[in-house]
Amino acid sequence: MYRKSIKTSVRFESCLSLILVSLVFGMFAITDYHLLGVSKEYYLLITMRIVVVSLCLLLAFIIGRWGSYSRRAWLHALPLWIIATGIILIVPLRPESLFTQITAVVVATMAFYLLIPNLLTVAMFASLYLSIGFLVSAVLFAEIAPVVTLRLALLLIMTNVVGFCALLRLETLQRKQFALLHEERDQNRHLLKEIAHRKSLEAQLRMVAERDALTGLDSRGHFMKRAEALLQRSRLEKMPFSLFMIDVDHFKSINDTWGHTHGDWVLTKIAAVCAQSLRPTDVIGRFGGEEFVVALPDTSPEDAQIVAERLKKQVAELPLKEEMSELCLSVTIGIALAHTEEADLESLITRADQTLYVGKRNGRNRVVMCREGMEEE
Repeated sequence: MYRKSIKTSVRFESCLSLILVSLVFGMFAITDYHLLGVSKEYYLLITMRIVVVSLCLLLAFIIGRWGSYSRRAWLHALPLWIIATGIILIVPLRPESLFTQITAVVVATMAFYLLIPNLLTVAMFASLYLSIGFLVSAVLFAEIAPVVTLRLALLLIMTNVVGFCALLRLETLQRKQFALLHEERDQNRHLLKEIAHRKSLEAQLRMVAERDALTGLDSRGHFMKRAEALLQRSRLEKMPFSLFMIDVDHFKSINDTWGHTHGDWVLTKIAAVCAQSLRPTDVIGRFGGEEFVVALPDTSPEDAQIVAERLKKQVAELPLKEEMSELCLSVTIGIALAHTEEADLESLITRADQTLYVGKRNGRNRVVMCREGMEEE
């Protein structure tokens, strides 16, 4: 995952560093000319430098397009070995510049470890190849003394140790940073999931609190809250406001005759009919047991009477289960109207409830309206 995350940056940095190294390596042709003049050795050096620079630039292009040292480690290792070979070949061609080349080897070794992005093992083996090859060439072609060889070997060993430890520490720090970042992202994802889960639970709790479990209508408390807001708005806009109390006739006998399961089914059917018959602006809730309450904003007495009659008719026309075919389903509806600005929701419900019981005493299956303290059927 770490290598995949740095894949793009490694490609770019590898290309840039190889181009830089190639330019530096090629620029030393000027020094070769001052030291060797126009000679066979100079032409050999120029040819070697051109080949090394050309190969490095070609590999920089290839790495930029298809490089990935996690999958093609050999492709990223190849430029290091080419550059190392070029530096080693300078010794037999310019043996008198050995001590100048020592500085180049040290710089190249540190570049292998720290400048050109690569795997630690790749950088280590390329650096060892450069150091050993340079040391062998120095002994064979520069004919250095054993003491100088030992000093040179110690210098190259120290350079490799420093470069290896520096890259190892850098890699470790980068991987730890990536691991911490990855862990933080995981924790953020878990946190977001936890927040989403909590919101889902809150929504479910809100649904439980706001909805009646059986009918799906507003619960009593949620209805009161919404109806109160509608009533306040009707007062401000000086619009008529009506309220229904609906009671299922002879509901106890339904439960006693066919059982509570059938009674619950009847309530759900009546609730569905009422909800479908009302406007989107109207609010309906289950008040308790077999009673429903409806708030109708911007509804005149005449319109309220029409709506109530339609509800009563639709309930009577409900298709029932086969075993309940002998049942004549009906509801009684009490209507209360908000006449004055002083009227509150509780008083409206009380008036509608009282009107409802007048209708029940008078035979049920009817709509009764309360006008200024009087009931009209």
